[in-house]
Amino acid sequence: MNQPVEALPVLSDQLKIRSLEVQGAEGPLAARLYTSGDAGAKRDTLLVFFHAGGFVGGDLEDADLFLRHLADDSRHVAVLASAYTLATDKPFPAAVEDAHAVLVWAKKHKAKLGWNGKRLLVSGIEAGANLAAVCALMSRDRGGPGLAGQILIMPMLDPGLTTCSMREIQAEPELLEVADKCAEAYRGYLPNAADRTHPYASPLQSSRLKHLPPALILSTEDDPLRDEAEQYGAKLMSCGVTTTVRRMQPAPLKDAEARNECACRCQALGEIASFIAGLERSETPPAA
Repeated sequence: MNQPVEALPVLSDQLKIRSLEVQGAEGPLAARLYTSGDAGAKRDTLLVFFHAGGFVGGDLEDADLFLRHLADDSRHVAVLASAYTLATDKPFPAAVEDAHAVLVWAKKHKAKLGWNGKRLLVSGIEAGANLAAVCALMSRDRGGPGLAGQILIMPMLDPGLTTCSMREIQAEPELLEVADKCAEAYRGYLPNAADRTHPYASPLQSSRLKHLPPALILSTEDDPLRDEAEQYGAKLMSCGVTTTVRRMQPAPLKDAEARNECACRCQALGEIASFIAGLERSETPPAA
């Protein structure tokens, strides 16, 4: 049985959302900057976020409520949400190349974002979390930009759809739509079957996971993506990457697009705030 979820707190009048353009791999992309608190303050942390939609859909509006609360709850963090090329326009690797290009752009345009350049994090939900995980690999492989952490929320990491949690829902008629949408999404994103084992398409299949930034991975009790999220966390830990894996309370996910609402109303916001606070503490030099 799904547990009841708490009502969200009222957003403060200090929350500010600004529309802007960032640079993708092949041209400008729509983006939004979320900040709260003192308007003129330069923040130590910038979190770059990529939306859900199974690589073939979704836009900046999808995670808007989630990001409003994330920025309002963590006022020392600026949140930059960016669009990326959907597979309906260009399949893999267009989206991941966009995602990495946005990180490079952000590092070069700190002043425009009210960020001092100290700490850069990457995050996303579902397909966006795949892009975030891949950005960590690409930044390592390409010599930057340096990332302080990666936050993967109910990530899509297994194009083969082979995990137990994914196979189990195929026996539940009311959840078949979720599995079908995942399969359809991967067909659109990875039309070349050979790409399905590429580490930049399927991080879960990568054999090179060392020297990646600390990770927070959030799964949900009744989400078909649960097992691949937790398997990826276990692989990161086995490679010496500092990793926190949390399984959040059940939430209704019969709608394949419900993950933004789930993350917002479950404990994701608190887990993210704790993870960022831990990164800050780890960077603080010990007292003399």
